[in-house]
Amino acid sequence: MKTMNWFNADSKPAIRGKDAVEAWLRAEAKREKMKWQQLDYVFCSDNYLLEMNRSFLQHDYYTDIITFGLSEDKRVIEGEIYISTDRVRDNALTMHTPYKTELLRVMVHGLLHLCGYKDSSAAAKKAMRAREDEALERWFEKFV
Repeated sequence: MKTMNWFNADSKPAIRGKDAVEAWLRAEAKREKMKWQQLDYVFCSDNYLLEMNRSFLQHDYYTDIITFGLSEDKRVIEGEIYISTDRVRDNALTMHTPYKTELLRVMVHGLLHLCGYKDSSAAAKKAMRAREDEALERWFEKFV
């Protein structure tokens, strides 16, 4: 079986039910007609991700997620997704949503990047958000 790994760089995600989350993410990848190879989620602090943002992307600002696709085949899920749990927590408070819901949104957001979705324009962001919402609806229908 192809793998999905969970790592804590300097932060622990407050999430339970990893098997259900993995099943959901795999189903979303399959929905996109993607082949699963390996996906690593790395949970970290704002400062950890800020340093990565500066080093790898030359961006000097906080972000909730950085996604690195590692497959040469665009139809294969293989990558690393770094998530700032600090940013997720702040965003959840700002948007008046539960932390786990926001964490799941960010996790599927990274997966969707590996599926080819972009968010560099207003139209692309709108399409990405709609796809995130669809995925979250399926999460709540099946796993909650």
